[in-house]
Amino acid sequence: MPEGIGSVPPEARRSGNVTAQSLPLAGPLLISVRRFADARGVFTEAYSRRDFAAIGIPDEFVQDNQSMSVATGTVRGLHFQIAPHAQGKLVRVLRGRVLDVAVDLRAASPSFGQHVAAELSAANGLMMWVPPGFAHGFVTREPETEVAYKVTALYAPDCDRSLAWDDPSLGIDWGLDPAEAVLSDKDRRAPRLADLSPAF
Repeated sequence: MPEGIGSVPPEARRSGNVTAQSLPLAGPLLISVRRFADARGVFTEAYSRRDFAAIGIPDEFVQDNQSMSVATGTVRGLHFQIAPHAQGKLVRVLRGRVLDVAVDLRAASPSFGQHVAAELSAANGLMMWVPPGFAHGFVTREPETEVAYKVTALYAPDCDRSLAWDDPSLGIDWGLDPAEAVLSDKDRRAPRLADLSPAF
């Protein structure tokens, strides 16, 4: 079930095989897609432009990304791109399990600096929609975890930004001893929220 701030009751939107559940912050969605199982295994229509538009995600996706993290406790994030190449992300797990996190960076938002989080796994099949205006990251909870995500804007190095995953002002419970986190050099150097220039 979703974790994070607030106590707003979830409201489900459905279209075809897709169900979207609201989260405590306006914008991100937790999405489930119907699975069809038989003796051979499982089939899932992971993305339908028609159904995703009907649940409130009409965006065009222009790039698919995939990562594989060898070690449990690998943190990737918190990442975002600023205008004119701000990205929305549709995130799912192909193998393993993560805690997926989105932080609101919209300057005029009443929930600026707050976050939502949910466990995504190959077993539960859930996806997180992270709209533009949010920083995104995850920590792996199993070895050799593979994450795939569709994005609404191409990678643009000049617009690429990071936020410190362990900034105490964010109040994110990663379920991880920071000393044991596996990080890139980029993520080790990421600034805290108080040191970020306004992004959105």
